[in-house]
Amino acid sequence: MFAQLFRTKPVEIDRQSGLKKCLSAFDLALLGIGCAIGTGIFVLTGIAAANYAGPAVVLSFILAGLAAGFAGFAYAELAASIGGSGSAYGYTYVAFGEFFAWVIGWILLLEYGVGAAAVANGWSGYFINTLANFNLHIPDVWTKAPSMGGIINLPAFGIIWLLTLILVTGVKQSSQVNNIMVVIKLSTIAIFLAIAIGHINTDNWHPFMPFGWFQTLEGSNNIGILAGASLVFFAYFGFDAVSTAADEAKNPQRDLPIGLIASLLFCTFVYILVSGVLTGVVHYSDLNVSSPVAYALSKLGYSWSSTLVATGVLAGLITVLLVLLYGLTRILYAMSRDGLIPAAFSKINPDRQTPTRLILFCGAIISIVAGFFPLGTLAETVNIGTLASFVMVCCGVIILRIRQPDLPRPFKNRWNPLIPVLGIFSCSALMAFLPAETWHRFIIWVLIGIAVYFLYSMHHSKLKQQR
Repeated sequence: MFAQLFRTKPVEIDRQSGLKKCLSAFDLALLGIGCAIGTGIFVLTGIAAANYAGPAVVLSFILAGLAAGFAGFAYAELAASIGGSGSAYGYTYVAFGEFFAWVIGWILLLEYGVGAAAVANGWSGYFINTLANFNLHIPDVWTKAPSMGGIINLPAFGIIWLLTLILVTGVKQSSQVNNIMVVIKLSTIAIFLAIAIGHINTDNWHPFMPFGWFQTLEGSNNIGILAGASLVFFAYFGFDAVSTAADEAKNPQRDLPIGLIASLLFCTFVYILVSGVLTGVVHYSDLNVSSPVAYALSKLGYSWSSTLVATGVLAGLITVLLVLLYGLTRILYAMSRDGLIPAAFSKINPDRQTPTRLILFCGAIISIVAGFFPLGTLAETVNIGTLASFVMVCCGVIILRIRQPDLPRPFKNRWNPLIPVLGIFSCSALMAFLPAETWHRFIIWVLIGIAVYFLYSMHHSKLKQQR
């Protein structure tokens, strides 16, 4: 039993997946930017400043960015040396064995699946508000889940299916749509910065750290810069989706590290710049609003700001959704190819060179969750799942350096084991600052996954069949 649980998968650098290799380093970088810049920059920045860190939210973004950066170097090394479309799942399979790989894969399903449904709900809210600005109103029964008095959240349901059909057409077409949407939302951010930077009032940055580094209030609510870092880490969620594109990268050993690190550095710079300007234009106590960027522009007297920001948000969330759905299908594809979930999900459409059946299945499930279930605080569990996968990837770098020192590493971190150790420490610390309820939901999800492994996956593993 012990040997079965910890059987490792061999590295297959030249494996032929059947997927179309068509993504460049530029495409991969925009894939990471497309997923990482979305709700965080248009919503989360204001909430974190008002309720957690004040103007020092800039430090929260820096700390979260450092944690993601340490993990990013670990991802880059493993992506270049191991490859595969399974991201942290595949790396864990090689480093730690099948059981831990399954647990991480199960966590990634939560990260990408729940994340996609949550973002679809957020997109729906902005879409409805944008239509209302033009006196177009959708009846409430078609915009709310049954538990909230409606029939279905139709916009959330519909956007998932629209992006599912785009993914079915092929990864290159999907990448082109993502690139266009990234340009739109980055243009929106650039316009905001160009307008707001001349209106900064440095008095708004005082006091700079009104909530200190960390403290726990009554009701177990955490505030401070470190608690803010745990919250804004959601802003970096998704850059690791770049690693799920390994089987479709033209030159994965070179392009994946470039895409991972470039997208992470760019997003960190943008978040620091926007949060600094935002808290300089508006006092942090006034930023606890659903659209702080639009609010800041309206305070400056730009009446057209809501339409501008709505365009950026809608485009931004579409790219996040597209990349999350893409990443989810590729992780499931890798798990199916290993026999841990039914083999039907790893069938490739010969014409489009995509796992069409799997994409449609994911679209159906996520659209139902987005349309019929209000996710609420369940979306918070996404953060802890992401951090857990980052910790395992950092551990994987250290283990593989010991167990397979001669493994070809086109990208090699020179500061081993310092960088992965810092990644383990920083990501674990951010997990510790998350609320207790988030931990409870996370543990329940992991326990369900362990049960599925022992009931099905362990007995159908291709490694078991080979041995």
